[in-house]
Amino acid sequence: MKSFSGKVVWVTGASAGIGEALVKAFANEGAKVILTARREDELKRVQKEAGLDDSNSLIIPLDLYNAEKAVGPAVEKIKQKFSYIDIMVCNAGRSQRSLIKDTSVEVDRTIMELNYFASVALAKAVLPGMIERKQGRFVIMSSVMAKMSVPLRSAYCASKHALHGFFDGLRTEEFKDNIRVTLICPGYVKTDVSVNAITGDGKVHGKMEEGQTKGMTAETCARKTLRAILRNREEVYMGGTEILPHQVKRFFPRVFSYIIKRLKFH
Repeated sequence: MKSFSGKVVWVTGASAGIGEALVKAFANEGAKVILTARREDELKRVQKEAGLDDSNSLIIPLDLYNAEKAVGPAVEKIKQKFSYIDIMVCNAGRSQRSLIKDTSVEVDRTIMELNYFASVALAKAVLPGMIERKQGRFVIMSSVMAKMSVPLRSAYCASKHALHGFFDGLRTEEFKDNIRVTLICPGYVKTDVSVNAITGDGKVHGKMEEGQTKGMTAETCARKTLRAILRNREEVYMGGTEILPHQVKRFFPRVFSYIIKRLKFH
């Protein structure tokens, strides 16, 4: 039997990158998948490439910048088709490339809205059904940046810090109801995350950075994510040497501070 056979999995940010890879990985393991992103045409492409159809998947285009209003009706559509949600994968997000002094508060809010508040809204919409069934799991696609902050990414790092604060709390509160939380913290992944990052005035960064090109593939990240779920891991770090600095920060904070102030970032 396949590992996720019959499980109902909702994946946000499903039209590209890690989200697309996760849809395909879950589908390959027998899951029923709900695909969410803004671009319906791309969601249909991913659905087809994953070998899914209308019997075992559902496409729900959403603008998660307005998640508080959008997710309620989406959950009702899912209930009508599949009755419940086993696994909520909060993957949608956006990065940043700008110094704090050059970044408008509007950009800070934009990043927090998608990266943090959208996940909060999804959790609060999905949680009652999980509590009623006494089972469920949240999979949060975070980052190694959740444990440290580096230049040009202040709002992005803050949004990932916030995710851990919220979902660590949810894990503790709802453990008694058999609801689990897995926080996934990758380093560099070979996606368009740096290309799609926004600058201080809200423009698109538009550059593929070297770290991204040398990172693990989205497929590898997805495979490791599914393994972490099966092993009931609470927090997982994956990647190469770029994930080591958070351990330096944890055990040798003064050393980390000395190094980070002297590194050049792009």
